[in-house]
Amino acid sequence: MASELLHPAATHHLPSFITAPGETDVLMVVMAVILAVSVLMFGILFLRLHTLPERMAHRGHKLQFEIVAVLGLIALFTHMHIFWLIGLLLAMIDLPDFGTPLSRIAGSAEKMAGLKHGEGAPELLPETEAPATAHADEPVQEPAPELAHEAKAAPRPGEGLVPVPARTDGAAPKRRERLHA
Repeated sequence: MASELLHPAATHHLPSFITAPGETDVLMVVMAVILAVSVLMFGILFLRLHTLPERMAHRGHKLQFEIVAVLGLIALFTHMHIFWLIGLLLAMIDLPDFGTPLSRIAGSAEKMAGLKHGEGAPELLPETEAPATAHADEPVQEPAPELAHEAKAAPRPGEGLVPVPARTDGAAPKRRERLHA
């Protein structure tokens, strides 16, 4: 029966991967599955390698994580590898944290001035609170007598003179006024 299906010019010793007409080509199906899996695995490998700087910055809790992530996206969509290299270098470098010490210094200065935490922030202070030309070494002027009744009205939070905490060394406290930077 097999000899009846073969063409008279065909060799009698056909390889095993050649199928008869009307049968399923098993080799083609296996190669299609291998091709689909390899393309999928190559894509996963490419994206894992591409997100390496972002994962490194995230794992190390770096301050520049957002910058590294944006550089990775730019490199992905523009196909310019310099952005990926810059992101990789940024992910490997520890940038110094200047924000934490500065906020601690500001908090300590507010505590020394008798303010609550965040009360001395410039964005929270009204602009008309202190004159722009006032200096810390100038004496504080008392309000005019005709404005004294207005000054005794209930001040709004964040306005007026700042109370100075009592000193433990017995010296008389100085009156201070909150100034803009």
